Amino acid sequence: MADADLEAIRAKRMAELQAQQGGGSGGGGGQQGREGQEDAAQRQKEMKNSMLSQILDQDARTRLHSIALVKPEKAKQIENMLIQMAQQGQIVQKIKEDRLIQLLEQISQSTQKKTSVKFERRRVDSDSDDE
Repeated sequence: MADADLEAIRAKRMAELQAQQGGGSGGGGGQQGREGQEDAAQRQKEMKNSMLSQILDQDARTRLHSIALVKPEKAKQIENMLIQMAQQGQIVQKIKEDRLIQLLEQISQSTQKKTSVKFERRRVDSDSDDE
């Protein structure tokens, strides 16, 4: 991925964030505010999808979409991580499906919940002396 592409994406994102902050504080009617928020959310979603299409190859995007159907929270976490990696310049070429699988395994290991079972035995005073 070219540095010029990443810079263009960053500039677009920065302009969008500034527009959201500047436009969100205005008075306006309730309906206009909701429409503005919906438009901003739609633009943000489109921008996220365009960045992911530049970062991932087709097979990796398909796998990420499959994950999003089953575990949407995990898919969002992965998408945000990939976008952050691209913005920091850690991604130099499109990520293939096998590399995405490696990233998924790393995330799964780091977020894996450790379950433990603890048995507490009830200690009952035996009244064998009273018998």
